[in-house]
Amino acid sequence: MTPIKDYDNFFLPADNLDTAKDFYKNTLGLDIKFDFSERGMVAFKVDDNEPAIILRKADNAKPAILFTVDNVRQAYEELKQKGVEFLSEPFEIMTGLSVEFTDPFGNKFGLTDYSKMPHLRGQTKT
Repeated sequence: MTPIKDYDNFFLPADNLDTAKDFYKNTLGLDIKFDFSERGMVAFKVDDNEPAIILRKADNAKPAILFTVDNVRQAYEELKQKGVEFLSEPFEIMTGLSVEFTDPFGNKFGLTDYSKMPHLRGQTKT
């Protein structure tokens, strides 16, 4: 089985990114990792950890936890055969491929790989 390697990112819904930026930056003291407000997303670093809290503005957005795997397509096929219900086929993202699914309780998860940026694969946290 394709193992889950690590946390990738934590997605949370936010209906107002300006308010979210003010709260996460000024109230919680987190630094912005990237700001794609024009695309409906802003990410915050938590200390030196690679995984970020990414706030996304989207209708019906649900919180989601993404995990890294070596190969999204392989993990997708293996988990699909085990009965995991995916929300889509694997799709391209800036760093590689991703795919999302829900657990039996409706919690949203995703898998992502770094196939477009293999130099980031296997980076260890400092």
